[in-house]
Amino acid sequence: MSFISSSTIKHLRIPFSFFLMPVFCIAASQVSSFAWSDYAVLWLVLHVFLYPASNGYNSYYDKDEGSIGGLEKPPPISPDLLYVSLFFDALAILIGVLYFNLTIGILLLIYGLVSKAYSHPAIRLKKYPFASLLVVAIFQGGFTYILCYGALSGYDAQDFGVANVFLMYPALLSTLLLCGSYPMTQIYQHEEDARRGDRTLSLLLGKRGTFIWAMVFFTVAIASFGLYFYYYRELQDFWILQIGLLPVLLYFAYWMSKVWKDPAKADFKHTMRLNMLSAICMIITFTYLTLK
Repeated sequence: MSFISSSTIKHLRIPFSFFLMPVFCIAASQVSSFAWSDYAVLWLVLHVFLYPASNGYNSYYDKDEGSIGGLEKPPPISPDLLYVSLFFDALAILIGVLYFNLTIGILLLIYGLVSKAYSHPAIRLKKYPFASLLVVAIFQGGFTYILCYGALSGYDAQDFGVANVFLMYPALLSTLLLCGSYPMTQIYQHEEDARRGDRTLSLLLGKRGTFIWAMVFFTVAIASFGLYFYYYRELQDFWILQIGLLPVLLYFAYWMSKVWKDPAKADFKHTMRLNMLSAICMIITFTYLTLK
């Protein structure tokens, strides 16, 4: 007899955490030196425990019948999903405190609490288009960047401050990237979100508007990376980033042209392809910059 049901394992969507790895890689690329053991443990904490805990908790309260990120046909929710999600959250926090420091454990706790406010019916930030955008963009973007940078560089509480430009600028850029990508993850869920009463940003913008929104934010974010690399790193790194993201730009333009002709093409399959391509290109590019 299994301690965890097969349905719960699927709803944790551990492979889907791969799509959230780029911010981790961006942060690692900006740390001057770190222990690879720290890198491995932090990766485990985030991608095997923290993110799947959020996925499972979200699924438990959403009870989606249509496609969700990483699951085209989600199975029925099992009662153990809630408890397993909370256990994964606790493991992430415990490892964060014991292996890194109390500050990292507190940041992991805050991330977990905010992710619960996103989907819990008593608060459900998900149904508010701009509140949900800010929560996801800040916490999956800049907040995660600061958490990762702090864990890998050995920063403690006194080192985290808005006056730390070197830390806060790339954190802001990570947030801008999430501002652009987040509505794209909702573009195929309009019918289900409307049925449940969740007025998501993508639903508010419409399918064409979602593409335009993403295009604007990605353009601003990439241009801002150019300024960051020019003033704080090497301009050469900016051109490496351009080359690394070229496949994403080409696929985005190709998919957008298809949606303009047929809105039904804004579907699960194309969304997951963009997510996968974007994650792969970002991970390869920033890992190269880490090893460079």
